[in-house]
This record gives sequence, structure tokens and C-alpha cells, in this order.
Amino acid sequence: MSGDALDRVVVVGNGIAGLTAADTLREAGFDGELTVVGDEPHAAYSRPALSKALLLDGDGLSTHELPPAGHGATELLGVRATGLDLDRRFVTLDDGTDLPYDRVVLATGSRARRLSGLPEERTLRGLDDALSLRGRLAGRPSVIVVGGGPLGMEIASGCLAAGCRVTVVSQGVPLIAQLGPYLAGVFVTAALDLGLTVIETGSARLERRGESTRVVLDDGAALEAETILTAVGDIPNTEWLAGTGLVARGSVPVDSRGLVRPDVAAVGDLAAFPTPHGLRRIPLWSSAIEQAKVAARALVHGDDAPPLRYQPYFWTEQFGLSLKAVGSLPLVGEPAYVDGGPGGGPALMRWSHPDGTAVAAALNYRVPIPRLRRMTQAAA
Repeated sequence: MSGDALDRVVVVGNGIAGLTAADTLREAGFDGELTVVGDEPHAAYSRPALSKALLLDGDGLSTHELPPAGHGATELLGVRATGLDLDRRFVTLDDGTDLPYDRVVLATGSRARRLSGLPEERTLRGLDDALSLRGRLAGRPSVIVVGGGPLGMEIASGCLAAGCRVTVVSQGVPLIAQLGPYLAGVFVTAALDLGLTVIETGSARLERRGESTRVVLDDGAALEAETILTAVGDIPNTEWLAGTGLVARGSVPVDSRGLVRPDVAAVGDLAAFPTPHGLRRIPLWSSAIEQAKVAARALVHGDDAPPLRYQPYFWTEQFGLSLKAVGSLPLVGEPAYVDGGPGGGPALMRWSHPDGTAVAAALNYRVPIPRLRRMTQAAA
């Protein structure tokens, strides 16, 4: 492969992973024909902003915007990839076009997992979803959010700030599976103080009863609201790769440089990459960026490119609280306070894991991310 021509690269996906890959290809010295395919008609945007500032009526409609792309690629937006021919090196689009490539980046991301096929079930995954929900919140409807993870709680926070009556239906304590009991407790306390209703249940489903759609809990109780949103995970967009042999257990496994094979990279939400805990999908904004940088360099430079040295970074804003954390979550036990203390006020915290690793977290505390990274390496 090292002797193959490198004149044409196709990046399939125009989210942050695809955008970063395209930018990094240019930075790595690729000056050939670059094509970016995106199934949304929009330019690349900040997905994290959709469940945060963009939902708030007082904020403008530009919080999701990213700087204009500088990679100079041909952008084919509003079209979808439907197939990949590894032997002939073609990406097939839904308009029948075959795009030839020498290298290809698979960055088609994921979509919201749904609980039903009912049109009343809303999800928040793309820009159009967020703009539709923002418009709906202006009428201050009652809202049920099914899903107590970070996305569900961020949506609930935005709906509550818009003046809606909001209920979160969660499997267990909200956020506990992602953050651990200590931080989950801090966030849930803040949410309850602001008027959020939390209902814990083992399972939930949506059903149509007459003219209304309702959420049915595992004990048979039913909840109704004017707006029902679900935030119950995501599904990698790998269907277009059927027959390629690249997909395993619903994702695309890659090596430490983000490569499936020397001419194919996979990055972002559809990729499973090596971690200390085995191959894992880590569908986080920061993960997509770091994966894309490494994989793009590997497509250009091969084994001379450095492998991924990813350290998880998590960020959320909800219910008046802001959290930044570096290291592997969830967390067990009480933190050691570097600054501040318990009670939900500004605090800089550190957790030590039995394996010698550590997590640093800042709660309503302004601190540069490099300092948090250094704290994960400091002696306990």
C-alpha cells in the first residue's frame, strides 16, 4: 500500500469527525482531490450546542456554528452514501454516483435510538431536531424526557429553563451510570431544586391511546405530556457498509491509528478503537476529534504516523451546573478536593482508581483543560 498513488480521498460524513479528518489531511500534506459527503444539507456544526445553548430562547441561532472549513474540499451535502466497494474503491451515493478514491474515511456517525415508530416521539440528534424543539418550547408545553443520561438531562434542563413543566423518566438515578453516585447526586439535587420531576423505572415504552401518546412504565403506570422526547442512546450508521465485512457487533473496529486497512479509516461514533478495556465506541465530541486527527495522518503517512493516545474528556452544562472531567468515568467514592468542597459549589476534584489512573473534574470551576490533564497524572 505504501507505494499506491494518493491522489483522491473521500470523506464520508460531515460531522466533526469528517471535518477534522479533512482538515488534518491537508495539514499532513495531502494536496490532491478531496471530497466530503454529508447527508445533512447543513455545513458542519457543533452538535453539543444543540442540547445546551441552542435550546434557550434568549440565545441567538449561531451558538452551533463552526468556523468555515478551510480544507478546500468538494462538499456534496444532502446526499447519502449507500455502498462501499473495497475492491474497486468506489463510494456509491443515493443519487447513483460512484465516487472513486485512493483512501476513504468512514465518518457517518450515529443516529438516535428510538423507542417506537410513533411520529409523536421526538429525538434530538441533528440541527433540524434542535430548531424544531426550540420553536415548540416557545409555547411552554408540558414535557416528558425518557432517558436520564447526559443528553436527556441536558434536554430536560433546557426545557425547564424555557418555562416548561418537565418530567424525566430514568432507569435508576439519572446520570449515575455515566458519572457515578457522587456527581450524579450533585446534579439531581440541583435539578430537583429547580422543579424537575424524576421518575425511576426499570423500563419504559411509548404507546398510542386514542388521540394521545403516552409513556408506560414497567409497573403499568402511564404518563402523558404535550411533548415527549426520548434520549435512550444511539445506533451507528453502518448499514451502508453491508457486505464489506468491516462491521462487527454494530460498529467498525479499527487499529490504534484508526485504520481498518491501509486505505480505509473509520472515525467518530461508528468506530470502535483500542482502549485499556478493549475495543470500545466512545461517542464523545472530543473522542471524534482525536480519532480523526490520528487516522487522517495515518492515511497519509502510514506506520510513521503516531498511534492514538486518547484520554477521555467529558463536558456537560445543565441545571445551573457546569462539569468538565478528564479521565475514565463513572466514578466511585468521594473525591479528594483540590479546591472547594462538597455541596455543589465551585470545586476542583480528583478521584484515584485502583489501577493507578485518576480522574480530575471541575464543577462550576474555571480551569484550563491542560491542568485537569496534569492532575490525572499527579501523585495521589
